[in-house]
Amino acid sequence: MTSNMRPLNSKKGEVPSDGRENCGVSDQAFHGKCQSCDGVGKPSYPRANGVSLKESGTCSFSCDHANALLVDGPKGSPARPGHIDSADCGQHGCLHAKNESCMPCNDLQQESDREQAGDTLDDLFFFNDEEDDDIDWEPSARLAENRWFCLNCTMPNLDEVKHCLNCHELKGSEVAAGYDVFKTHIARAALVSANTASVLVSTAIGFDERMLLHSEMEIKPNPHPERPNRLRAIAASLAAAGIFPSKCALVPPREITKEELVMVHTSDHVESVEQTKNMLYSYFTSDTYANGHSACAAKLAAGLCADLASLIVSEHVQNGFALVRPPGHHAGVKQAMGFCLHNNAAVAALAAQKAGAKKVLIVDWDVHHGNGTQEIFEGNKSVLYISLHRHEDGSFYPGTGAADEVGVLDGKGFSVNIPWSCGGVGDNDYIFAFQHVVLPIATEFAPDITIISAGFDAARGDPLGCCDVTPAGYSQMTSMLTACSEGKLLVILEGGYNLRSISSSATEVVKVLLGDGPSYGTDAAAPSKEGMQTVLQVLDIQQKYWPVLVPIFASLQAQQGPTSSKYVNAENKLKRRMLTGGPGPVWWKWGSKRLLYQVLFEGRRPRKSRAKGE
Repeated sequence: MTSNMRPLNSKKGEVPSDGRENCGVSDQAFHGKCQSCDGVGKPSYPRANGVSLKESGTCSFSCDHANALLVDGPKGSPARPGHIDSADCGQHGCLHAKNESCMPCNDLQQESDREQAGDTLDDLFFFNDEEDDDIDWEPSARLAENRWFCLNCTMPNLDEVKHCLNCHELKGSEVAAGYDVFKTHIARAALVSANTASVLVSTAIGFDERMLLHSEMEIKPNPHPERPNRLRAIAASLAAAGIFPSKCALVPPREITKEELVMVHTSDHVESVEQTKNMLYSYFTSDTYANGHSACAAKLAAGLCADLASLIVSEHVQNGFALVRPPGHHAGVKQAMGFCLHNNAAVAALAAQKAGAKKVLIVDWDVHHGNGTQEIFEGNKSVLYISLHRHEDGSFYPGTGAADEVGVLDGKGFSVNIPWSCGGVGDNDYIFAFQHVVLPIATEFAPDITIISAGFDAARGDPLGCCDVTPAGYSQMTSMLTACSEGKLLVILEGGYNLRSISSSATEVVKVLLGDGPSYGTDAAAPSKEGMQTVLQVLDIQQKYWPVLVPIFASLQAQQGPTSSKYVNAENKLKRRMLTGGPGPVWWKWGSKRLLYQVLFEGRRPRKSRAKGE
């Protein structure tokens, strides 16, 4: 770790050596000039072992957020490209006809022409690249002073609005207020471990309060969506439903060891996360933060997931719910990103195999593709990874997870991606995909344990996912997966940023783990047109690896008739864009050696970009 990192005992307010006293930006913190004072240029922070560090001396308008409170006129608003689309113009968000943003119609900047894969938190809320090089702007004339941020979904609203325009939450309402009730029950909860369990426990919960200490320390104008109240809200809901502690046991927390982590990540990555404990705050990417407690929180999360998986495989526990953070499915072999530090699901899968499981199924229903989990297991045929996520030809974060990403070498066919082509995807599309893709493949694979990377950001009202899955939909999907491995099921919390949505959805999932039936049946789920095309595309690609899909694909294709061929054009278009440098992060195309595998083992060569219209 280099000296660029800010130690715990460093002083605030030190005048930088380059004479920028009037803005207070350290000369170590930026390469280029400060947008706020004497120039322009987007800042870049020094890195050490993959960690980007910010100094404590900052401009009154930090360069990284210089445009944070800027709006264009009285109705201007933060632009949110890349990550979000909305389902409709109903009560769950207003759909803009052109770029499908779920920002309120009277509070929207059109950004569709500039959407890029891999947008960060700055892009989601405020950053406007078109104004980056404008040196004539006057901050004092364009401040949006009268705004408030929803405590439920973190979305900005004009001061005169009393209910959030995204989730309809009342201004100032505290969603996680019932956490104290849960907290008082922790000491009375039954503990279960390999040494103490003498009889099979139905459902175990993995939780530790120290994970609440992981939070963004830098003061910013907008709250970070991955915040401690996510756990508090779910915990409060479980206590209010009478689930905890009366119906669940608690797993004793422990920090995962370095030896366990290096089975998933490189030693450099593990060390870079560990070094953050010596700093006030640090950033792996501009939206993936750490503070002095984050390394401990990440190790606790991974340790709880590993122990739950081991207990389930060894039949001390029937199933479990890991109420953990930071999330993990974006963390790859050697990089932290997308709010994720260590890959909890990957650690749990290897722990399950160490405990005796030969085959592990990971189903990832987070609205964002789990690029890290896929990268870790893409050549491993003993771990089947199935992901349902928004993709939109690679323009939705993180840009990976196309249907033709099926794994490499021995792992071909063991990465199954179901990439939605638009936002607003709801229960019927998910259930239809489960019935025709997920369950047939899972049944043929016959796993010894099923792990769900349970991001609830595809839930109705989520500010980043902008889809329409209900708590009943999550309940149904959980119920459908219980039969895959004789009920041995581990649910691990990933994303989800609307507190009411994630708490109600998680509670319904835990009810299923406890033996309650799903909220409703969907035997004849009718998908949307876009959902049907996505499923057909996946079936066509995966049927060569999973023969059970052949009759399913033939039946659906016959029902759809000639119009079903539309998905083929979409697939060819996607392949061209992946090979010619289209949307999708560069680190994925080159860093995961995907093109190398294609050249060496498939005989494919990257083609030069074609002229527009070819």
